[in-house]
Amino acid sequence: MLTENRFQFAKSAALDEVMLLKASMSDFSYGTHAHEEFSFGVTLSGRQDFFALGEYHKSHAGNVIVFNPEDAHDGHSGGESTLHYKMLYIHPDQLVPMLESAGVHQAKSFRVGKVLQDDAQLRSHILGLAGLVENNVSSLEYSSALYEFAECLAHKERLKTDTTTRIKDPVFERVRDYLHSHVTEEVSLDELSQVAQMSKYHLLRRFRDYFGMTPHQYWQNYRINRAKEALELGMSLADVAFTFGFSDLSYFNRRFKPVFGITPYQFRRNLLRT
Repeated sequence: MLTENRFQFAKSAALDEVMLLKASMSDFSYGTHAHEEFSFGVTLSGRQDFFALGEYHKSHAGNVIVFNPEDAHDGHSGGESTLHYKMLYIHPDQLVPMLESAGVHQAKSFRVGKVLQDDAQLRSHILGLAGLVENNVSSLEYSSALYEFAECLAHKERLKTDTTTRIKDPVFERVRDYLHSHVTEEVSLDELSQVAQMSKYHLLRRFRDYFGMTPHQYWQNYRINRAKEALELGMSLADVAFTFGFSDLSYFNRRFKPVFGITPYQFRRNLLRT
């Protein structure tokens, strides 16, 4: 018998921009999306199958998964066993200062070079940090643990940092800025092609190569992330849906669930219990 899909979010009481997801999945599939945080996960049991950075990956029990901010990916349970995993989301505003203190030059451009790893040290740090979120420890204890994690990342990635930094394309950075500034409005492909100064069809192909998502997927993903932040701040479901351009709560639910596994109402209720 398949286990019910379960997604439980918890926020760090000590650091506001850190969130933990504990998930069990049997027949749920994430849609293609990206997070604005660094995502550090550990597959606890079962198998986690996903597509990211142009490749298909299979994460077995004990493996570490790392998504840099804006790394587009999907995901589902692979094989017959239920997938259990923990994922820690750490905003760059929390991690970058720690990386700078650990000696990383150009820490704002820091990226972990390998999405799937079998690394006992990283696994230990991630699960240790997850335990601190679950147990609501003091700010000092959590900050110390996060710094030790940043030191570990810096040491492992030091020789690869320069080669893993994505070269920014000013054309697509401009298109992204336009989408961000029109988050509450309808945006057409014609508008974006004018911003990029290229044909619509050329833009579609080049944008997807650059971001891993179509312009529409990227725009929807950005709106969902802004909506999630608003829910965390206590805005009502109806106000969030209206503010970020979702026609009604049903449509908001259909867009939110493929990214976070649960409805907006369930997400906010999760946070209120922690």
